[in-house]
Amino acid sequence: MDTYQENVSSPKVTSLFRNRFIQAILASGLFLQIGIWVRNYAILLYVVDQTNGDPVAVSMISVAEFAPIFLFSFVGGTFADRWRPKKTMIWCDILSAISIFFVLIALLFFTWKVLFFAMLFSAILSQFSQPSGMKLFKIHVPAEHMQSGMSLYQSLFSIFMILGPVLGTFVFQQFGINTAISVTVVAFLLSAVSLVFLPADPEIKEETENQSSLVQEMKEGIKYVLSSKVLRSLGGTFFMAGISIGLIQPLAIFLVTEQLHLPKENLQWLIMVNGIGMLAGGALALLAAKKIAPQRLLVIGLVVNAVVISISGISEILWLTLIAQFFAGMGMPVIQIGINTMIMQHTTSDFIGRVNGILTPLFIGATVIMMSITGLLKENLSLTWIYQISGILMLLGVVFLLPLLRLSAPKPDLVQVAQTETETE
Repeated sequence: MDTYQENVSSPKVTSLFRNRFIQAILASGLFLQIGIWVRNYAILLYVVDQTNGDPVAVSMISVAEFAPIFLFSFVGGTFADRWRPKKTMIWCDILSAISIFFVLIALLFFTWKVLFFAMLFSAILSQFSQPSGMKLFKIHVPAEHMQSGMSLYQSLFSIFMILGPVLGTFVFQQFGINTAISVTVVAFLLSAVSLVFLPADPEIKEETENQSSLVQEMKEGIKYVLSSKVLRSLGGTFFMAGISIGLIQPLAIFLVTEQLHLPKENLQWLIMVNGIGMLAGGALALLAAKKIAPQRLLVIGLVVNAVVISISGISEILWLTLIAQFFAGMGMPVIQIGINTMIMQHTTSDFIGRVNGILTPLFIGATVIMMSITGLLKENLSLTWIYQISGILMLLGVVFLLPLLRLSAPKPDLVQVAQTETETE
């Protein structure tokens, strides 16, 4: 930890808010979260109404949201490395707004099923926009502010984990699907306007851009990840965390009905406490950013989550389960901030998109695969045993990080040297 503090000086939180990039990206994130939560809950509630709660139709919403991560994450990350990140994010927001506007027209005059297209198209665009945002963090946020900046950004998502469902439900119930979709269009456009105030993109040398094909650049991305000890370790941690979370993701309702013997409606209290914990975890990570290296922060988050997952599976007392859910919520932003900070610290800006495009599907893929077999496991194992297995799997994610615990924060010139070596091999 001392070595970490030698390489990364202690930033003041107030100085973050004076950073032009942080100001613009937080404003954009605010509008995006409003649009996303209003859209997601309005579409969910509307589809439930239209289909009388058809589980196939409801599950197709998740398919439309997660399928593009498998199909476009790596490709989107590769293009994000090729294109100007600021312009990419602005156009992704504008295209999302335009597509949702046309969905509104179709909704008024044709069929409600076009709502699935809105989810699918926006999810595809996010695979280009999200890695571009990480690349901009790498370019515009000084190394000493990186972890604090990620903590601040993550806190915005945590706030909407609490407020988002309430906001989306309120807009739909009070004003209907047409107004909810209109709010989404306006929110995405305001996000694009906010991004205009980002610092200008750095110049891209055309000869460098045209040197290699898309396939070649994708191969270089895979080679870059495999050649990095840090990124290989993160990949293993991503995969184990995805398996652990996917195993219990669909089972929260059974904690309420089987473990606590309460009506299913009480699930909302677990979700709310979890969201409050996420907000607290984001604030804690922000305060700890100047003292704790990201790999240590990541280990703390994984261990805390493993313990509280185990407790959740054993507890038959409401207050104990709520405490476990609070700490589970605290652990998630700590894990996400630790991972994202390590990716940005140990990846050159030219490879940020591809690295993100490789690692993200590992987590999502493992999660979705385990979610698909959780029902079968539930028929053959008790809820308690499934949660204990999940906790053990989360702990196994720590094993991949043990060699990195003494790792110091890299200096920018050393990261650049690493990039040069990769390009010349």
